[in-house]
Amino acid sequence: MPAKAFRWHIPVFLAPAVLVYTAIMIIPLFGTLNLSLYNLEGQNRIFVGLANFRTLFGDPQWSNAFWNALGNNAWFFLVHMVVQNPIGILLAAILSSPRLRMAAAYRTAIFVPAILSFVIVGFVWKLILSPIWGIAPGMLDWIGLKSLYLPWLGKEEYALTTLALVSVWQFVGIPMMLIYAALLSIPEEVLEAAEMDGITGVGQFWKIKLPLILPSIGIISILTFVGNFNAFDLIYVAQGALAGPDYSTDILGTFLYRTFFGFQLQLGDPHMGATIATAMFGIILVGVCFYLFAIQTRLRRYQF
Repeated sequence: MPAKAFRWHIPVFLAPAVLVYTAIMIIPLFGTLNLSLYNLEGQNRIFVGLANFRTLFGDPQWSNAFWNALGNNAWFFLVHMVVQNPIGILLAAILSSPRLRMAAAYRTAIFVPAILSFVIVGFVWKLILSPIWGIAPGMLDWIGLKSLYLPWLGKEEYALTTLALVSVWQFVGIPMMLIYAALLSIPEEVLEAAEMDGITGVGQFWKIKLPLILPSIGIISILTFVGNFNAFDLIYVAQGALAGPDYSTDILGTFLYRTFFGFQLQLGDPHMGATIATAMFGIILVGVCFYLFAIQTRLRRYQF
């Protein structure tokens, strides 16, 4: 009998979602990729291939700003990986304890900042840390540590780390809730068997629970990577489009904004802006592929 031709069918109830996703994601993505391959000469748009990428990576006028923004993005991501995610795991482990009272209230209080607007968070923390009218100097003075206060947002060596820690404060509730859900999904039989073997408390977490939630930790890590390399709002609200002081908080998102839309007397360049956006897409794509093919396959052994 002749083999039947394979046909890919989309369920009827998914067709509207596919159309919406294509309209708001796929078409703009390919439009951006296409825009990065052109440039303007006078009033005419001409195809230049990869010339915009050679300019971005090779012309000092562009490459210095690009590598500075990329380095700042990497540091912004590293702070979240080293500070935010371990704290989220620790909080989840504490809040998942059946002996902890008012755990639901604590979870809610920690998660609330994650639903706040970036504008509110950036503006409020800028007020808190202000050396003129902020409450941070007074609070440090109250506990006898006023000598440690510095205008952190005004110093090049501290501004980016300070904003990264503000972002950690805002979003630590997300990894906490994901890990909390993963911990609750561990079968009771496994924990009971561990207790029968004398593995309890902290030892049970390190030897039993942590290996079982590694896939969830991997997912949180890749979400942190994607989220931080797409960051823009907090830096823009707190430090403006110039990402001061002296571009020390400039990341790829603010660099893209200034290039594409222009700023002050600088005219926007949509073609170079699309080139930066394409470079961001490439960086995120490489990171996601590395996770899927090099890390996720190793973590599957811990799944039930």
